[in-house]
Amino acid sequence: MMKLLSRFLFWITGWKLEGKFPEGVKKVVITAAPHTSNWDFVYARAAFYLLEVPLNYTIKKEFMVGPLGWMLKSMGAIPIDRSPKKPGEKRQSTVDAMAGLFQSRDELAVMVTPEGTRKYVPEWRTGFYYTAIKGGVPIVLGFLDYKHKIAGIGPTIYPSGNVEEDIEKMKTFYRTKTGKYPELGVK
Repeated sequence: MMKLLSRFLFWITGWKLEGKFPEGVKKVVITAAPHTSNWDFVYARAAFYLLEVPLNYTIKKEFMVGPLGWMLKSMGAIPIDRSPKKPGEKRQSTVDAMAGLFQSRDELAVMVTPEGTRKYVPEWRTGFYYTAIKGGVPIVLGFLDYKHKIAGIGPTIYPSGNVEEDIEKMKTFYRTKTGKYPELGVK
């Protein structure tokens, strides 16, 4: 049903798909950028339905209750519980919680927005990068290009441990993509 709705959305709005999910990759962090609008989730989620990527995204466990929780789960939401496992322990970091998801599953594709907001930020958040390192998984660059109405999958980055260099490679790719609000995109 969601694939059919996604196909209709792309047809009615004139969007197209580009790229292909890497073969044989079972676990991956997927970045989605540039992230400048609430519409980004709609188009990105639709694109991944059409590309048949079993996409997930993380969300605070507090949101996963009742009908809203059921709807979010059907769209790939995975609740993150960062609460301490034992009395006196500190809260678990999001990176550790997400890395634990990769370690506990045979297959997992988690979408994140490296900017962490729809506003322009000169420095990306790096949690997704450290999640990929701790989880032992590559980073696939998902994108939206509103100028050309193309959604898709770009290169795969295998984290080298050199955060600045790897993120600059990613930003170089994303600078060729135009967000809904270009002034908020990757510079």
